[in-house]
This record gives sequence, C-alpha cells and structure tokens, in this order.
Amino acid sequence: MLWAGIFGGLISGLVKLGWENILPTRTALRNLTNPPQMLLQQIGIPKHITHLTYTYSGAQMPWVSFIVHFGFSIAFAIIYCLLAQKYAKITIGQGMVFGLAVWVAFHLIIMPLMGTVPAIWNQPIEEHISEALGHMVWMWTIEVFRSNWVLKYGRSRSLLD
Repeated sequence: MLWAGIFGGLISGLVKLGWENILPTRTALRNLTNPPQMLLQQIGIPKHITHLTYTYSGAQMPWVSFIVHFGFSIAFAIIYCLLAQKYAKITIGQGMVFGLAVWVAFHLIIMPLMGTVPAIWNQPIEEHISEALGHMVWMWTIEVFRSNWVLKYGRSRSLLD
C-alpha cells in the first residue's frame, strides 16, 4: 500500500496541477504568493526561499511550491491507501467523497483559520468550484492506483509492504 500511495500521490499531484491549468484556482494577483508559499512563510521560511523558481521553456516554475504540493499529495495518498484497508467506506464514490472531505477540511476550515488563504466568503466561487472538483479528480486518481494495487497484489497485511 505504501507503493500504491507513493505512485498514486505522484501521478495524482500531476493530475491536480493539470486540472488547475484548465480551471485556475486563483487569480494571478492572489497567486503571487500561493498557499504553499504562504504556509511556508507562516512557519518562518523567508519569502526569498519560498518563491524560488526554475525556468523551463521560458516560464518561471515555483519548485518550492511543487515540493509542498507533491509532499501533500503523497502523504494523503499513503494515508488514504492505509485507511482504506481497514475502513473500506472511505472509498465511497471511488475516493471522491474523501477528496471532497479533504477539500472542506483544508480549504474551507484549516487554511482560512490559519490565515493561509482568505475566509471562504472572501474566496471567489470559481476557486471553490475548481478546488472541489480538483480534489475529487485528485483522490479518484489515487483510488485508481490503490484499487489496481489490491487487484494485482491483494490486500496488504502490513502497513509498509
């Protein structure tokens, strides 16, 4: 399950980034400091580090944000895969309900309370739509990896196999 979580987390992180290119989550102004950068700054990492980029095809890409993005995705994929072994109900809707729960917990409650993102009523509706649907597709991708892993290798007997 650990491997299913790692691979599912990596690929679902790419899926979520692709989703955000189709339905951007934030305006360009609000994205000058994105939530991963803001979170890092809130824990004391200076802006000159949180905003480090690399250049690819003429575009400035925020590699520090990508580390947080993929770290979050892999961590939640592993947690989901391990929980699904014991609590099959979290896979309802092929994981999309769990994805919505993660969105509600983080984007509507935890991050607004921390001041990482604005309060929910100060976020545009487009952000809510993109994030809600994006989290559903993100978790569905993880579920594809998890369920195929189970089909190929059976249910895990160990947390770290």
